[in-house]
Amino acid sequence: MSGRFENLVKVPPDPVAKMLSHANVLLKTPLEAPPTADAATVLEELERKGALIDLLRVLAVVLPARERVWWACLAARDYIGPRGPDDPPSLAKSEAWVLDPSEENRDAARITLDHAYVDDDTVNCALAVLYHDGTLGPGDLRQYPAPAGAAETAAFAMNMVALGQLSDKFEEHGRLLVDRALDIAKGGRGLVAAAGE
Repeated sequence: MSGRFENLVKVPPDPVAKMLSHANVLLKTPLEAPPTADAATVLEELERKGALIDLLRVLAVVLPARERVWWACLAARDYIGPRGPDDPPSLAKSEAWVLDPSEENRDAARITLDHAYVDDDTVNCALAVLYHDGTLGPGDLRQYPAPAGAAETAAFAMNMVALGQLSDKFEEHGRLLVDRALDIAKGGRGLVAAAGE
């Protein structure tokens, strides 16, 4: 196994098949790895097979909640640009939750969903915040389960939007999204540069 997928200290040791099942996620790529395989084994196989979309799908599932939201926020920044006064509220409030994952910040992210423009894809970041713990939200909503894999799907969707926005460099940007997730999984901040930068 290459060192690329080793030391994923933030990723649970559970079998990936179990985590995918809990998140209600099916991969398009048939896996040769046994059902007991850990994240490193599955990720390496998917990369070897050139299965970028499934690679991103698995990363969205295996990253813990806060790291998953941060990964989604970084993907949004790829096409929104650096922080500024005109940032979409869903993105800004999601970043605030990553820095301070309080119920107040979770609720602030939730409120942005009611006022977001129809074409604002950064709502995926806020959805990843809202459903991060597997419930429908803060306060009384915590007693109700969220749809299985809702947070994971939202983070995956945000990365897919970024990939689509930068489709002129699809392969290069896809590698960046994976490298970023791996850096976060190893305890980093995901601030990796694209190849050639």
